[in-house]
Amino acid sequence: MKKRLTLFLVAVTFSLIALSMVAMRSPGNATSESISTVERLSDNLRLESVETDTRASSIAEVLEIARAARVAMAGNLKDYTARFVKQEVDTSGLLGETTEMNVKVQTRLRDGSDNAPMRVYLGFESPESVRGREVIWAKDLHDGQLVVHEAGLLGMITLRLDPTGMLAMRGQRYPIYEIGLVRLVEKLIERGGKDLDNPDIQVTITKEVPFDDVSAELIQVKRSKPSDEEDDFSLAEIVMDPNRQLVLSYRSFGWPADEGEKPPLQESYAYHDIQTNVGLAETDFDPQNSAYQFP
Repeated sequence: MKKRLTLFLVAVTFSLIALSMVAMRSPGNATSESISTVERLSDNLRLESVETDTRASSIAEVLEIARAARVAMAGNLKDYTARFVKQEVDTSGLLGETTEMNVKVQTRLRDGSDNAPMRVYLGFESPESVRGREVIWAKDLHDGQLVVHEAGLLGMITLRLDPTGMLAMRGQRYPIYEIGLVRLVEKLIERGGKDLDNPDIQVTITKEVPFDDVSAELIQVKRSKPSDEEDDFSLAEIVMDPNRQLVLSYRSFGWPADEGEKPPLQESYAYHDIQTNVGLAETDFDPQNSAYQFP
């Protein structure tokens, strides 16, 4: 009996791994639809730019905005919940499907320093292939491992994974601890610093661009020619909430293979329905939380 149970659990685990790989890497029609959606959104933003206030800017100003946002976060961003939508090219060069999930994050800034252990909960909503998946990661809990379960019949076991291991990184561009509003603005500062004196950069800022119910600002950074940097892009689009000093969305596009083609999407991250300082506790990052579906 014990041997049969062991074999059953091994079979389920391998089925889970196979399903995760397929779900994360499927490049079929859903990926094409996701690309079209991203392109339409980009076009809509540019149409709004014509009707609103667009002005020339600079990397220096973008850095000033990003640094001010980072300072504001350090002072008052302890935790938040949001609906997170992402699409990205993974480490193998494949553009994945658009993925939507509910997130809970305790930031590493919550104790007045930069040293509090970050904690993350993800509840997947789409695509249908991953709907119901739940993931928990906390730097100071669960031995620093990802705690994961899938939906449906495959959700009868819980996996614990190295967050930088092959399975955890399958279909992903970055490890889970790179997620979140704080790290997003820090990356903008890092990338902006590389281009501070770059003459091949053009920057514009457009005010009153609608994003959900926010009157946001759209920052567009365009390159006239490729750089030698690993994170090179032809166009980056940043949507800022000027009142809360939060980055709501970031997208970057690569270089088209042929002249006249639209630039390919590299990464797209958007945070909707952000609620800050809601009082998240350790139980929000506990697989035994009765609100979750961990077995």
